[in-house]
Amino acid sequence: MSLSVRFQHIVKEFGPVRVLHGVDFALEAGRVYGLLGENGAGKSTLMKILAGYEAPSGGQLLVDGVERHFADARQAEALGIALIHQEFNLAEHLTIAQNIFLGHEISRGGLLDAKAMRAAAAACLQQVGLDISPDTRVADLIVAEKQLVEIAKALSRKARLLIMDEPTASLSAGETRKLFALMARLQAEGVTIIYISHKLDEMEAHTDEVVVMRDGRFVSRAVTADIDRHQMANLMVGREVSDMFQPKQLPAPDAPVLLKVDGLSAPGWVRDLSFAVRAGEILGFGGLVGAGRTEAFEALLGLRARSSARIEIGGMPVDIRNPRQAMRHGLTYLSEDRKGKGLHVNLGLRENLTMMTLERDARPWLDLKGGRVALEQAIARFGIRLRDIDCKAGSLSGGNQQKLALAKYLHSDPRVVVLDEPTRGVDVGAKRDIYHLIHRLAAEGRAVIVISSELIELIGLCHRVAVLRGGQLQAVLDHDHLTEEELISHATDTHH
Repeated sequence: MSLSVRFQHIVKEFGPVRVLHGVDFALEAGRVYGLLGENGAGKSTLMKILAGYEAPSGGQLLVDGVERHFADARQAEALGIALIHQEFNLAEHLTIAQNIFLGHEISRGGLLDAKAMRAAAAACLQQVGLDISPDTRVADLIVAEKQLVEIAKALSRKARLLIMDEPTASLSAGETRKLFALMARLQAEGVTIIYISHKLDEMEAHTDEVVVMRDGRFVSRAVTADIDRHQMANLMVGREVSDMFQPKQLPAPDAPVLLKVDGLSAPGWVRDLSFAVRAGEILGFGGLVGAGRTEAFEALLGLRARSSARIEIGGMPVDIRNPRQAMRHGLTYLSEDRKGKGLHVNLGLRENLTMMTLERDARPWLDLKGGRVALEQAIARFGIRLRDIDCKAGSLSGGNQQKLALAKYLHSDPRVVVLDEPTRGVDVGAKRDIYHLIHRLAAEGRAVIVISSELIELIGLCHRVAVLRGGQLQAVLDHDHLTEEELISHATDTHH
């Protein structure tokens, strides 16, 4: 049996800061709800209240018509409410079975019944379509498999309401299809699903109704069939989003080439890649997952082995063996993995911002005052929204973390900027800010390279797009030939 939920005037305050302002709406049992809103809209906070991770500062939470006060997540779980976090909540060194029953172990005669737990775990894995031994260590799983283990864990606890926060952010197209098939099956079995995502096409295809939040408030709701993506985006940001991309300013015909690469090869990934990018130009790199785009630039920066390449920056041949050398030559690369490689989430904002320029700034002592001024300038320039300038990077929303990562990698004032999936996992408003920033970098006379899986992003931002397939360059499309059909046909070998 599924659960219904009603939020009545829910308020949440963290110290003096109010993040939820009397949120009021109800969810019927057995439906799939898309929960939409920009980063910082309050979606995750509201869901943490529903799942028992946070207590509301005011208002009532009703589950199946009964007011509930959860002391912790376990009490919510006992009612059948499970939250699948964006950052997985699994013990990596334990097996799948041990994770599924962690804190809920089955015992017999005072001893753990490992056989019963393995059998029950296998049944849960079968339910989510994961054909793998329950004795497998979680550390040995890929992201998609960890996600399914999280869902299996929720189902083992008899989840009747499942909250999924950005579940497809790190999944391939095939893995995403399987996840949606599983959601449809769970709904058919009566499970209520709340689905948080920035991917509006997923909302359109896989939810019954969308609920929109903005600035800690409930804004509107609509039956999904009655609303299109454009309307969803407008409701999220509270304005027209047709101005996502600025008009393209073409680089001057005689603009100098700032980066020229000839014959770049990375064993197993890229073969004989050559390209050039000029001052004031935004060059996109498109292709399917596994085409070798990220690996090509990791090889260029010395982050993975490369067998050959001639590299020129500003017309001068350079030898790049590591990212530090690249930075000295004026080339910087922002990884798609902002939490793993872009930011130190447990350090403060100033430490993150100035980390890459310590050699330059610490002469001989660290200039803390200068670092603070630089941070204040970066907050203004990059539009970083925060509650407290002394907070840790990890406390910022996804879009603001990405802006901080951009500020950090641009702090060294590079001439060539490589951005790998610069808007992955950020909301519509933050996307627009990042696009405008990329336009500004090009207008300042830098060469900008954007690696992206989003075709609209490549078409809207770039002056030219290089398409890779199977580690080889297939085509370089000029701005007046940039269409989704052209990009897809070169990426999938259907071009004639």
